[in-house]
Amino acid sequence: MTYAYAFLRTLALPLGLGAVMVAGSIGAAMAQSPHEKCATEAASPYESGYEGVGVDAAEMNVNDAIAACKAALSASPTAIEVKAWLGRAYYVANDVPTALPYLREAADANNPVALQILGDMMITGEGVPTDMEGGVALLQRGADQNYAPAQNSLGLSYDFGEGVDQDYNNASYYYLAAAKNGLPRAMSNIGLMYQDGLGVPQDYVAAAAWFLKASDAGDAAGMVNLGKVYQDGLGVPPDPQKAFQYYKMGHEAGDLYGTNNLGFMYETGLGVEQNLTLAVQYYQEAADQGLALAEHNLAILYEDGRGVKQDLGKAFDLYTQAAEAGETRAQVNLGLMYLDGRGTDANYDMAYYWTNEAAQSGHPVAMNNMGYIYENGLGVTKDLQTALQWYQASADAGYQPAADAVSSLTEIIRNGGQGKSTGKTKAK
Repeated sequence: MTYAYAFLRTLALPLGLGAVMVAGSIGAAMAQSPHEKCATEAASPYESGYEGVGVDAAEMNVNDAIAACKAALSASPTAIEVKAWLGRAYYVANDVPTALPYLREAADANNPVALQILGDMMITGEGVPTDMEGGVALLQRGADQNYAPAQNSLGLSYDFGEGVDQDYNNASYYYLAAAKNGLPRAMSNIGLMYQDGLGVPQDYVAAAAWFLKASDAGDAAGMVNLGKVYQDGLGVPPDPQKAFQYYKMGHEAGDLYGTNNLGFMYETGLGVEQNLTLAVQYYQEAADQGLALAEHNLAILYEDGRGVKQDLGKAFDLYTQAAEAGETRAQVNLGLMYLDGRGTDANYDMAYYWTNEAAQSGHPVAMNNMGYIYENGLGVTKDLQTALQWYQASADAGYQPAADAVSSLTEIIRNGGQGKSTGKTKAK
């Protein structure tokens, strides 16, 4: 079965620039001051005093925001809030060099919006030298002011150990704080922590509740994660039709995993009538935007000739792209293509390299295949004891074919190396 999803907390964007909300107005039918106009165009809806006034980054009209905030800064040259908002507007407009001086000055004055944006930039190295520890320090200052996007970004830093030691308790603390402050993607993130039992007790009901809140608030990751809840029956009865609907919502909201998962539903006929043509279409759409999981899923269809004309060369290319992006299942299958000379010339060195890459990540099929490589001496010196160790590691991870291979190979070793165990397998 092709994998439908690969849910990571990175689905929630690390740059906390606001949530999907409708911009409000400061005064009804009244002339706005330059400062007020700048706020309505460029403030964050999570700033204290500007709740319901600010605008989400995705909804910002950057030209209007820049014009309004430049006028406000001309009227009040020392206004720190205006500098932060103008920096935010330039940042959303992808003009980082112009944004930086405004953000730095506002961050030096402890403005939470500037602290969060500049902190994230320092962690990712976007437009500035990478300084994860320095970035975390800025996020902490923003989080201490109860600014939800800074709290969420700080949670991500603790979650992934970026600039701080990995600490799921702290990650959950800050995700929850941001979620309670209304940030939709933080709701998705704390939902994932409850789902996985990281930093909080595992609680599928709580996870589903947070995903629903995130989805209702317009967060695409929340929609997709809620689809997973219904697909797998995590704390709720399995409901493939609901899963399909939430994946579709996530896709329409721009989430690539939602797009990929629609492909999976159409491929398998889960929650919808099977349609391999549509499966290929959705996988291709997500793959074209660089989603490694979709590249892997599409490669399987090309390798097997399902929904498309069989094309081993195309499958090889897609597996390669996905493998190089770190998709372990693609690494397993790319190793097999090199091992068998399918879609490319046989190359045992490359087969070993990619199989080992996935095995070092703990993928049970890859560990099984490493056993096969050593058992048969494919590009390595034949070594039944090493093969047995790999098979055992795979079996310990719950992979039954490897457990069968352990039994077979143990008997072979007893018989002086005569015979052959079960063999390599493919990662779906």
